[in-house]
Amino acid sequence: MTATGTLATLASLTLNHDYSFSLTLNPVAIGVLIALVVVVIGIRWWWFGRRSNFEIDTAEMGIGSHKISFKPNLRDQEIAYKIWVELSTRKIGLPIDLEHDVISEIYDSWHNFFSITRELIKDIPVNKVKNKSTRQIITLSITLLNKGLRPHLTTWQARFRRWYDRQLADAKDDVDPQSIQAKYPKFKELKEDMETVNKRLIMYREKMHELVLGLSDEEVEEAPPATPAL
Repeated sequence: MTATGTLATLASLTLNHDYSFSLTLNPVAIGVLIALVVVVIGIRWWWFGRRSNFEIDTAEMGIGSHKISFKPNLRDQEIAYKIWVELSTRKIGLPIDLEHDVISEIYDSWHNFFSITRELIKDIPVNKVKNKSTRQIITLSITLLNKGLRPHLTTWQARFRRWYDRQLADAKDDVDPQSIQAKYPKFKELKEDMETVNKRLIMYREKMHELVLGLSDEEVEEAPPATPAL
């Protein structure tokens, strides 16, 4: 007397009279399974292999002199998405207009982005940093902070804030801050430098957007932007 159990037609397990077990494999089913595994591996290899390199021109952004190229993975896209959200919901990644925008508020937004980006980079697991593409994004982000943002803040922020706070304290209640900041002795130089930094940050935001979606801003019909936060 024997009892037989079938496991998805791949194999049969038989209990013999002496209470021993016999395992019989189905060669056809095993062959089909192996073929499916090979097909799945082949598709994955083809899919990841066909992805084109993502390219960023650091010279065009004004923070380097060369192009970097890499194939982004899912983790890279997650990092880029977080950075893109921060840039898209703050004044830092949007065009500035100093006839309407307040410089001190822009500086607050830049400082917050500086801190948030550092935290995002610090939160990346060490084992992920081993990936070349992830290292490229980290390096680009750090370079943007150190070469694209820090020099302006070091040169202008403290000097302007000190002057602005004094002017604001002495100003009449009906004087708007835009009129006050326009009287800064080196307003023209500050404005030009700030607009240059702003362009770099906008380009960086667009690249992070492109990395996340796989398309450039010009190729995607975006939804109406959220109200910028400070």
